[in-house]
Amino acid sequence: MSESAGEPGTVQGVVEEDGPARPRPDRSRPKGLERPKGLERPKRQPGDGKARWYRPLTVVTDTCGIGVPLAAALEADAQEMPVVGGLVGAGVWAAVRAMRGRYAEQRLGESWGVLAAVRDWVLFAGLLALALVLSDLENGPRPTPALVALVPGLLLTATVAPLTRLHLNRQRREARAVRRALVVGEPASVDQVVGRLASRTDHPYVVVGAVPVGFQALGCGMPVMDRLTPLTSDHSQDADVVLRAVEASGAEVALVVPGLRMTGERLRHVSWALHGAGLQLAVVPGLAEVAEARVRPSSAAGLTVLQVAPPAQEFGQPWLKSLLDRTGALLGLMALAPLLGGLALAVCCSSPGPVFHRQTRCGQGGRPFTMWKFRTMVADAEARRAELAPDGAGRHNGRMFKMRRDPRVTRLGAVLRRLSLDELPQLFNVLLGDMSLIGPRPPLPDEVARYSRTEHRRLAVKPGMTGLWQVSGRSDLSWDETVALDLWYVDNWSVAADVLIMTRTLRAVVDGRGAY
Repeated sequence: MSESAGEPGTVQGVVEEDGPARPRPDRSRPKGLERPKGLERPKRQPGDGKARWYRPLTVVTDTCGIGVPLAAALEADAQEMPVVGGLVGAGVWAAVRAMRGRYAEQRLGESWGVLAAVRDWVLFAGLLALALVLSDLENGPRPTPALVALVPGLLLTATVAPLTRLHLNRQRREARAVRRALVVGEPASVDQVVGRLASRTDHPYVVVGAVPVGFQALGCGMPVMDRLTPLTSDHSQDADVVLRAVEASGAEVALVVPGLRMTGERLRHVSWALHGAGLQLAVVPGLAEVAEARVRPSSAAGLTVLQVAPPAQEFGQPWLKSLLDRTGALLGLMALAPLLGGLALAVCCSSPGPVFHRQTRCGQGGRPFTMWKFRTMVADAEARRAELAPDGAGRHNGRMFKMRRDPRVTRLGAVLRRLSLDELPQLFNVLLGDMSLIGPRPPLPDEVARYSRTEHRRLAVKPGMTGLWQVSGRSDLSWDETVALDLWYVDNWSVAADVLIMTRTLRAVVDGRGAY
């Protein structure tokens, strides 16, 4: 099982757990469910699952990050038994984190956890403040030093979550820390799910087999372990078929895709059989590119309903994003003023023409605005663009004009582009409210004129100085890849996601990949 993960239907790797093999639950097979000859369950290999140090590291970081500073603050405040106070604070913090499921195996390393850590910390600080008020101690600790002592714990917790995620992503890129999955559903749905899972490595599943409904051939190339009959009234046979396929493929989880012939009643019987055998069932509802935080399960008349919330409407995030944008732009302009002055002088001396390049771009809702950049091309670059465009060289499917070795770019301009320094004057656009620090790149009006209805969705938010396009390859991306990234951002943006993109931007700027 070592085929490439880049082609749909290929196997990324073997799903294993770290350390020695764990005993499986008793799965005595009912009569008639013998494993087919020649198909043996893959042997477990040590060290191929989530690292066992994730949970201990997280717990130790949480407890020490709160307990040690709190004990030191209580000691400095001349409180009695400061060590006991630190231990109590650490225990309460760990309890809050545990009750909110932060130490659950399925969550460790699966999210960046920054915003979750902040929410937990606010709850924890509130509990300690309430306890301090109710205790009504005459010589109790002063609130301000005690609150300051809790800040290192928040910073450490918010730092460890990204580190574990980065390590987990690296393991999955190496086909480790994954789980063997069997996909069950109609052939077209199976092909779609297998293709998407095989095209990326930022998830825990590796498909090892399929059970299609009906007799249509699969296009993904995945081995067919068995088939479900298109129509049947005896759903116990469906359960037997899926169990047999799970045993033959060595799968640990069944991914079921509902459909016209994969009905709810069939799914019900399959779930009974899988859970009775100690196996896991996951249902793929068909939602694509929707962040987990936006999905809320509910129930209506016995039906499971998935409610999809609009992006980032909770806790005043649009207002918070606008505040952070303008504050960040103002602070950036003040801190970078000497650099901006030096770059302006360098552009002025390097080639004839104005220091700044002003260009009309389309902002939120298609509203035009003037975008500012340091000039990186010769003065008559716009007039010469028509000479380069007719053959389509450098275009992304006719939507975005980009050329790897554009002859109009000056020597200094090439350096500014590689380091993204030419974009710094856009801080003025952010301060004026035309742009955001994070968002899709602002397109030209003639590009927007050729947009499809789907591509117009990119204009639903303010354009940004940086975004997923910037940190994922920039101009090396195809137009379809650029649109896919922008649409994901439009549908799933949040302040926490913006913080993550901003941290990744520095690495992308230093790397310089795709900047031209």
